Amino acid sequence: MSALELADAVRTGARTAVDVLEQHLAEIRSREPEIHAFNLVTEAVGREQAAAVDAAVAAGDDPGPLAGVPVALKDNTCTRGIATTAGSRILDQWRPPYDATVVTRLREAGAVLVGKTNLDEFAMGSSTENSAFGPTRNPLDPSRVPGGSSGGSAAAVAAGFAAVGIGSDTGGSIRQPAALCGVVGLKPTYGGVSRYGLMAFASSLDQIGPFTATVADAATVYEVIAGHDPLDSTSIPQPARPITATLDQGVEGLRVGIIGELSGDVAAGSVEGIAPDVVARLHEAAAALEAAGARVGTASVPAAVYGVSAYYLIAPAEASSNLARYDGVRFGLRVDGHNTHQMNANTRTAGFGAEVKRRIMLGTYALSAGYYDAYYGKAQRVRTLIIDDFDAAYADFDLLLSPTSPTTAFALGAKTADPLTMYLNDVCTIPSNLAGHPAVSVPFGVGDDGLPVGVQVLAPMQAEPLMMRAAAVLEAAAA
Repeated sequence: MSALELADAVRTGARTAVDVLEQHLAEIRSREPEIHAFNLVTEAVGREQAAAVDAAVAAGDDPGPLAGVPVALKDNTCTRGIATTAGSRILDQWRPPYDATVVTRLREAGAVLVGKTNLDEFAMGSSTENSAFGPTRNPLDPSRVPGGSSGGSAAAVAAGFAAVGIGSDTGGSIRQPAALCGVVGLKPTYGGVSRYGLMAFASSLDQIGPFTATVADAATVYEVIAGHDPLDSTSIPQPARPITATLDQGVEGLRVGIIGELSGDVAAGSVEGIAPDVVARLHEAAAALEAAGARVGTASVPAAVYGVSAYYLIAPAEASSNLARYDGVRFGLRVDGHNTHQMNANTRTAGFGAEVKRRIMLGTYALSAGYYDAYYGKAQRVRTLIIDDFDAAYADFDLLLSPTSPTTAFALGAKTADPLTMYLNDVCTIPSNLAGHPAVSVPFGVGDDGLPVGVQVLAPMQAEPLMMRAAAVLEAAAA
């Protein structure tokens, strides 16, 4: 059952929230040892929350739009009194003293927490192989990765462990694993969902969003978690625009542009590495939108080809600042030394994994005296070019279309030895983060290996309602 179907069954009394939870816990017990989607399964907390939902129904109250819906929460999102590790030894068993805003809003909507999901350490990765607690496997083929960094949440939804997963997306960390696991993954407009309580990776890029089995579920979860939050200084002041009321309005008359630089046609200036089977699904998706009444053409976002280069200077620079707080003094792991400097060094050496250390060093170098303008400053100028190119494209098109991931799910270990190869998995998703625009990945057919392909719908700032209308049309066409 979808999240909406589960919530309706609980609200009407056809099922109890406790029964729904126990069903999902049984699925977790069955396959979790193989998949490793979770760092922590919160059985006791979930049962307490489910019982409260059932009590509200019995009293004649409406528990909310996600009544009794099991939610798997990425383990970089703070939960009061519940271990939150960010996939890192440096925070192993740390328990935050507060809830993230999204956690509060989900609970108020009647959702039930089933666990904290595995991720690449501090959300730095594209395969969920960088976690200090071991890799997550793709439920559709356990020899493959689920994508990353929110691979645990994507895998939890794909495996039926939870009806909703919550992830964070800094360069594609919701959309790419959604594509590889065959689920819907939504990255909202930057500032559209509060980041209060999200462990910062790159503060100008991070955004929280949902994984679900259906577009309608994603729209509903977005409406629950979106909206202004005074606790987040980057939160958009205006209320979030509703999505579900217009979800079935179709795409008649909309102008949709296939991004030429992300279309797989290298001769025409596209980035390299987008697989032919992925390109084929992209054009089939475009044809489906055209058949539904959209006008489809080719759009150009020339600076998008520099997105990966710019991102891997901007994001590590912000990470080098944000991760300075993990020093062995205030919280988390502490490894003693002869003096404070040695204690800091010992703690970070033991607590951070190789990829996190790599990005901290890269970011610190990019920000250092004598190199700031040459690297970080230039990357920010490229970011401005990408924003300008998107603005120009949206002058001609209402929505844009691209692959989500260059390939289907790849084998575990296939890219861990070559960081650059791993980074290129986000070539199609990074531009939206740099621009701050929303984007959604929708499953659309399979590749030559039988694994899911995701197609990405991109939209201007705060145009989620329009974007999700197109996503709904693609979902129906792929059914």
